[in-house]
Amino acid sequence: MAVRTTNISERNGYGRSTGVGHQSSTRSRTSPIARLSQILLAIGISFCSSLALWAQTSDSTTGGAANSWTATTESQSGDVNPTRTIESHTQSGNRTLDKQSVERRGDDGQFEPYQDIEKETVRLDATSVRTITRTFGRDANGAKTLIQVTEEEKHTLPGGDSTVVRAISNPDGNGNLQLIQRQIEETKKTSADVEETKTTMMLPSANGGLAPAMKVQERRQRGANDTVEFQKTTLVPDGAGNWQVSEIRQATSRKEGKGGSTEERISRRDAEGKLAEVSHTLSNESESASGEKRDTVETYSVNVPGSAGDGSQHLVERAITAQRANSTGQQTTEHQVERPVPGDPGSSLQVTILTTDAVRPDPSGAQATRIVQARDVNGSLGVVLVDTTKSDNIHAIQVQIAPSEKPK
Repeated sequence: MAVRTTNISERNGYGRSTGVGHQSSTRSRTSPIARLSQILLAIGISFCSSLALWAQTSDSTTGGAANSWTATTESQSGDVNPTRTIESHTQSGNRTLDKQSVERRGDDGQFEPYQDIEKETVRLDATSVRTITRTFGRDANGAKTLIQVTEEEKHTLPGGDSTVVRAISNPDGNGNLQLIQRQIEETKKTSADVEETKTTMMLPSANGGLAPAMKVQERRQRGANDTVEFQKTTLVPDGAGNWQVSEIRQATSRKEGKGGSTEERISRRDAEGKLAEVSHTLSNESESASGEKRDTVETYSVNVPGSAGDGSQHLVERAITAQRANSTGQQTTEHQVERPVPGDPGSSLQVTILTTDAVRPDPSGAQATRIVQARDVNGSLGVVLVDTTKSDNIHAIQVQIAPSEKPK
């Protein structure tokens, strides 16, 4: 379970700068369809967004535009058990505490606790930040039980270099924490325009203790006219004590007026052990004279759903995101995913998932609504999820604590 806090007030879930903020929040995790739409969006543009994020100023580790707020989200998805999520954010001095409580409706019709996540961030000094995230579930008797702890410590070095050490532990049968994963991330600025990051992930080995299981090498280079070139290489053990490349992602991001474009190519090792390109993604961002922002992401792949494939890349998905605000401050974001008919890669694309988010500020805080529609077996778009969020502070609509498993 990846646990993180993202300040969406500076940029939304699609890597775009916003005024009010788009909530890519806990609400969508209550539905498989909603979760699927987020996964598909992430597949299409997460790598492209990393370029955009690096080209901008990074988020504050402990940042929060308000010292404290609370937000309540209710989720309704067909015959899926309704859920309610209560989030709170408190900042005092060098300490920030984010809490999230997920509740599900019980047999008596009342909401009952299901999962709790507590994230505490402490700035140790001017260059060090420690974050501890605790995830709690409920046992058979309904008692609150610790199920995972993530500890992270980040040190910023002179010149902009940084080191992050992250450890994840789970309790054993006796309740004692056992380390199950350690991740070491080192970032160095090799020049004014080049930044390199090396990450090593360690997992339990057959001989006991932890052993390196994966390495990731990233390189970002800023060029003229706000161009950013990015390469990410993933290496895994080959079984003979050597490291071999399993995947390479290369992308180039260009700034064009108020918009921009990104092209990404992914190569993976095939059955013969050779690296071959399996997909490429084209992303374009634009902004109209009225201020509407529009992102279009087209993904081409050799893996065509419902088809054996012919070795060539075909257009398998187009994701379009449109964001606009009106004179009252309400911000609306529409995200639609288009795909060909399964089994017919040559067919025209049709909308399969449509997500509409609306954030409305008011004197007492803010309200947000998310409606997810999906195409059914009859070819009609039907509502599969409706989420509503109310908060005493606009910034509560802009913070995500963590993804969560769906209550049963």
